[in-house]
Amino acid sequence: MSETLLDVAKLDAFYGRAQILFGMSLTVARGEVVALMGRNGAGKSTTMKALIGLADRSSAHSRFRGHDIGRLDSYRIARLGLGFVPEDRRIFTDLTVEENLEVGRQPPRDGLRPWTPARLYELFPNLGAMRSRRGSEMSGGEQQMLTIARTLMGNPYLVLLDEPSEGVAPLIVEQLAQTIVELKREGLAILLSEQNLPFAAEVSDRAYVMDSGHIRHHASMAELAADTSVQRTYLSM
Repeated sequence: MSETLLDVAKLDAFYGRAQILFGMSLTVARGEVVALMGRNGAGKSTTMKALIGLADRSSAHSRFRGHDIGRLDSYRIARLGLGFVPEDRRIFTDLTVEENLEVGRQPPRDGLRPWTPARLYELFPNLGAMRSRRGSEMSGGEQQMLTIARTLMGNPYLVLLDEPSEGVAPLIVEQLAQTIVELKREGLAILLSEQNLPFAAEVSDRAYVMDSGHIRHHASMAELAADTSVQRTYLSM
């Protein structure tokens, strides 16, 4: 049985006085891709921010690699090997590709093959061809690749990947799917926030379905892909 990296129980999250998440529980194991599915406003991005410490939160327990992260600051959580790729990318637009990668660098970790710019240029050939280009001169899809690559420079055990396919061209979406499959082969775990069911089905092992800040359904990705009733209730627009 694979090692459980992330184990969260009864997670609540808030923006000021407004409660957004209600008693969420989820797990992610080493080398596993888990999809967090739901419509806009379901709470997927808030879940990511709560896990990395960017939203007010409370939980029965939130453990990452055996460490209690429920009250830790974001930078301390990141140093434990939890990476975050935000929906809005947040690259440094005045810096080049190479400089953005250096910003994300963390020391190698036990049990992981270290990520280097050279390895990342093999994984993302597009970035290798534009290593001196500034972030402001890149397309949305290229910026998405750079954000993922910068996060990998932190040598994470698990990556929170928030809506990677949103607003990018179909060709880039397919490249991202291939990238996720390759990262899984490397033993990396991914919690993937998505609305795009075909994309999630291509890369994910399991899925949690969210609605109004609650987990409404949990199944293997194959079961969800075949369950038109759940799709119609919680995923259709």
